[in-house]
Amino acid sequence: MTISDPSVRSPRVTAYADARAVLDHPLLVPEPAGAAAGAADPPVGSLAWLRASVARFTGDPQAHARRRARAEAGLAGLDPRDLRQAAAGSPVGADDRHTVVRLLAEELGLPDPDAVAEAVVTVCAGYFGEELDPARAQAADEAVASLLARTARPARPAGKDDADGTDGTESTDGTDGTEAAAQRIGLLVQACDATARLVEHARRAAPNGLPPGGADVLLAEVLRQDPPVTVLRRRTLADARVGGLDLRAGEVVLVDVAAAAPDAPADGAPDGPAPLAFGAGPHRCPGRAQAVALAAGLLERDDPAAQVTGAVARALDLAATWTAWDGRPLAVDDRVHTPHKAIRRIADHLVDHLAELEARLAGREPQPDHWHASATTTPADLAPFTAEDLDEARSRLVRLGHVWADRLGSLSDAQLDRSPGRGWSFRLLAAHVAGSLDYYAGAVGRPGAAAGPEGRE
Repeated sequence: MTISDPSVRSPRVTAYADARAVLDHPLLVPEPAGAAAGAADPPVGSLAWLRASVARFTGDPQAHARRRARAEAGLAGLDPRDLRQAAAGSPVGADDRHTVVRLLAEELGLPDPDAVAEAVVTVCAGYFGEELDPARAQAADEAVASLLARTARPARPAGKDDADGTDGTESTDGTDGTEAAAQRIGLLVQACDATARLVEHARRAAPNGLPPGGADVLLAEVLRQDPPVTVLRRRTLADARVGGLDLRAGEVVLVDVAAAAPDAPADGAPDGPAPLAFGAGPHRCPGRAQAVALAAGLLERDDPAAQVTGAVARALDLAATWTAWDGRPLAVDDRVHTPHKAIRRIADHLVDHLAELEARLAGREPQPDHWHASATTTPADLAPFTAEDLDEARSRLVRLGHVWADRLGSLSDAQLDRSPGRGWSFRLLAAHVAGSLDYYAGAVGRPGAAAGPEGRE
């Protein structure tokens, strides 16, 4: 259904099918940067320059494709699993917006991630076209200039290439290298408020902590029912008929994201149509996986005990299918995996890091482990996985998860974030354990489905 919105004289789309037709159509693009940003040659390093240079506000198809490719190349180096673990292990107390940007800046190898985060929060105030008073407008321009200086030639962490595959000064197609920097800044700014609002809405939906399905289930429902972005605006480049709409060139269409939410999939059914909070079509947000990973990590950070028990539950949910395993080891990354090996490694992580935590609390050096690591596959790892093996795994892993939950639940935020002894904070240790459990269970997956580990060592 489409209804009139008299306040802006623009059609408002409220049906999912019509919304997808609008968002998928190549002639409907996000509104351009506006009169101020569209002025000839806005000063490089200003807010107007940034808005005129990023893919988000680019209507020209060729320029948009070039700029979007740069943004996607930058995102390709940001592993959602790493971001989720980093967010889950981050200290509590900081503004979520600051944490989101700081973690992204660290992964991009930008100098002084805290200063980057402060500047991005300042830029957010006017990035989406809001009117700023002169003082705030000047502060935003100064913040963009500082970000340009930090992103034009990013420092590269060991083993990482530049975010867009260039040297940061000139692109491979001859365009000015400041355009590449603009895409990096745009990624940070667009992640800032939207990701923090997603976390805020999720906390509002689950005030008593994560539900049994964990952060992923909670976020999927929030994106459908209470999205952080409620309206998407699209301007028509030429006369077009889209769905049931006859649109004139220059006309603006409003997509009501909440009203156009798809129905939730029935229990046991495959995932249904994707919610529209991240858009769809050629102008969809390219950073969905990274944003959801950061939001999930921040929610898990709030309750590290639930993070570990949730990982145990996810592992056992997969293990319940392993009695159908055909006996052939699965190759993932540079290792081979089997059901028994996954259970062994999961138990190893739970026991080893719990021993480390207890030793550090007691003021002792943790004793090194002597487990058969994932590089070793023992004859026992190759055995069939029976119903009796599943029952034994449930008994052992659930109890270990409860021990972790009891111990983590007894610690204050200060103890979790400023933990005694050498090594990661206990909050980050819990995030590592949960990620490792997801990795080993996901490496085996469900028999008959492609293996896809959800975490990593």
